[in-house]
Amino acid sequence: MARELDLDLVEVAGQANPPVVKIMDFGKYKYEEAQRAKESRRKSTNISIKEMKYRPKIGQGDFDTKTRKVAEFLAEGHKVKITIMFRGREVFHPELGARILDSIAEQVAPVGKVETHARLDGRNMTMVLAPDKRAQQAAKRNPERDAVRAGTPVAAGAAPAVADAVPAPVVAAEAVPRDQG
Repeated sequence: MARELDLDLVEVAGQANPPVVKIMDFGKYKYEEAQRAKESRRKSTNISIKEMKYRPKIGQGDFDTKTRKVAEFLAEGHKVKITIMFRGREVFHPELGARILDSIAEQVAPVGKVETHARLDGRNMTMVLAPDKRAQQAAKRNPERDAVRAGTPVAAGAAPAVADAVPAPVVAAEAVPRDQG
């Protein structure tokens, strides 16, 4: 029957009694299967982990720039590892690093969520952020939140600026010459 139709006889279940076979064009079947596999590979996303490093004494401009870049990574679907690097005696003040990490998490809340909370590893404090699809969809539907992020006033009860949560950069004191007499 398969020869009459110029098709292939393919064994589906050889262990059954009697064996189950199917009449089909096997070459076409293999081609379509390869196309489905190719399509599924194309649709799958490659999630990579990006890293952004901060310091406890970071300036407001640098903080805003790095945090904006973190938000872009999250919007693209990447996970982001935030590292606060402590030098010298800064390691004795982990609350400064925790405050910075909290303000980063608050600022990127429209596109991401905290996956791993702040943890001190030696001289580094790390936190991992993951993209949040539900929050991204809600942000797309909420133009008021976009206006707040852009810095335009929306209402009298608008959220306070995140700048208050970030410690001010430490400015070195002016050197005073010692009395050499």
